[in-house]
Amino acid sequence: MEEQNNSSVVKTSDWVITLLLLAIPLVNIIMLFVWAFGSGTNPSKANFAKASLIWVLILIVIYAFIALVFGAAMFSAFS
Repeated sequence: MEEQNNSSVVKTSDWVITLLLLAIPLVNIIMLFVWAFGSGTNPSKANFAKASLIWVLILIVIYAFIALVFGAAMFSAFS
């Protein structure tokens, strides 16, 4: 049996406010965690926040790998 989703649709004005908050440094990460794991968040916004956090994690891993490779290259060049 299919589960019915009775959550309301997120309005355009809510998305505008969401994107505005995500444009503020440090506030964006905090709000993504609140929306992703908060209990009163619309499921659509919670899924968006979870997907955004996954992309942030992927980018951190890529940047750390690049920094490690670049650091190793610089270390070997100056040694």
